[in-house]
Amino acid sequence: MVVAFKQRLRNVSKSKWLLFMTLPGMMFLFIFNYIPMFGLLIAFKDYKYSQGILGSKWVGFDNFKFLFATEDVWRVTFNTLLLNGLFIICGLVFSVALALLMYEVKNRVLSMFYQSTYFLPYLLSWVLVGYFAYAMFTTEGFANQIMSWFGLESISWYTSPEYWPFILVLVSIWKTAGYTSIIYLAGMLGINTEYYEAAKLDGASKWQQVISITLPLLMPVITIMLLLQIGKIFYADFGLFYNVTRDSGMLYSTTDVIDTYVFRMLRKIGDFGMASAAGFYQAIVGFVLVFISNLIVRKVDKDSALF
Repeated sequence: MVVAFKQRLRNVSKSKWLLFMTLPGMMFLFIFNYIPMFGLLIAFKDYKYSQGILGSKWVGFDNFKFLFATEDVWRVTFNTLLLNGLFIICGLVFSVALALLMYEVKNRVLSMFYQSTYFLPYLLSWVLVGYFAYAMFTTEGFANQIMSWFGLESISWYTSPEYWPFILVLVSIWKTAGYTSIIYLAGMLGINTEYYEAAKLDGASKWQQVISITLPLLMPVITIMLLLQIGKIFYADFGLFYNVTRDSGMLYSTTDVIDTYVFRMLRKIGDFGMASAAGFYQAIVGFVLVFISNLIVRKVDKDSALF
């Protein structure tokens, strides 16, 4: 044990400058991710500004009881799971497909141009994307103009909640697929080209090469990305659901999620305890989903698991 401890000290001494370089990142995580966890106490207290977190009255699980007693929490939970599930599945399909298309572009200049073009929407703020969507789906917007060209009746999009799951999925894919496709493209570039050359000699088509070589070798990257996204399945993208829908009350039945619900609670009634309870609920369920998903992956392929 003493010998092993001395060996670890020597390893730390050799890597001291590399460890020193990680210090800013570790400080960032500690300040913005670990210290705020102290605020979870608010979920179990009747929080008052004047009394502070520690001085506020302890109410136990009363905030959770009030949260789950409302019908809204089940609606927003269902919407959060359904929409984020659609984002994960559709985003994976489109991102991998986009990466496959970019992988086939052999011209370096064109490849860089396409990657930059697909990545650009990811850099736009949701506020700006929300205005784009409004210009598209307002009563006199581009979507209704296209429908009128085909002799179809115009739709009042912002009072028709049944269309918005599809609209939100399309907007999410447009904005994020380019970013995630670059991750999958990087995984494809790491595949040994000799596999494809051998497949060509055997007469394999492009589609057969994708099915038999690219996707199986890309599966570890896909698995890790899916596990990370499942961990955030209870955390909706607030900018997407608030700005693109313009917080329209007519759309709440299909677009209201936990994050927008908590925001409205804070803005309208200022109930920090209940809002914190909802956040705590998100964190616990997210952790459980990641743990279960990782356990399933370990049973199927141990090397693809996160831990």
